[in-house]
Amino acid sequence: MSEYKFVFDLDSTLTKQEILPEISKYIGAHESISKITEETMLGNLSFEESFSKRVEILKDVPISKVREIIDNIELNNELIKFISQNINRCIIITGNLDIWINELMKKLNMSDKYYSSIANYDGEQVKFIEKIIKKEDVLNEIQSPVVAIGDGSNDTKMIEYADIGIGFGGVRPIAPSVLEVCDYAFYEEEKLCQFLKRLL
Repeated sequence: MSEYKFVFDLDSTLTKQEILPEISKYIGAHESISKITEETMLGNLSFEESFSKRVEILKDVPISKVREIIDNIELNNELIKFISQNINRCIIITGNLDIWINELMKKLNMSDKYYSSIANYDGEQVKFIEKIIKKEDVLNEIQSPVVAIGDGSNDTKMIEYADIGIGFGGVRPIAPSVLEVCDYAFYEEEKLCQFLKRLL
């Protein structure tokens, strides 16, 4: 058995849709949010800048409604199964806000195994972002060799710094910056899972 820890991005890696564009449909802002998301994926906007813009648009959506929307987002079940079967070796790192995704983390039994951006909120409303996570910084806290899996430009440094970096394009195209630094790229969930199992 290896000593690898497996670190997963959330949006379009474990989920079959990007979360923020799905939330945006509730307030009719899907087009503007999707455009910002796409610019970020392509590396034309920094994640910090684009995430701040998107949260500003979405922050008035009640937190309970956001959680309901996230609960209805389809997951990549083979990857979720891999996590559940190796739960003590898996970590989720997401740029999304803790208050939005914590119920999903409970559902996946990952409440104490995820890192996210942090929101300041009051009741049902997000007030502002307290901290935007830098995924690569989390790797410094992991006292094991790391396999990192992601798809977006904000995953680039995490994938570059990992012992094994994997780009996953099963939901949407892998960001060019990720393709430049990853050790492997997979476009089918089943093949990715087969590879991860060989690393156990």
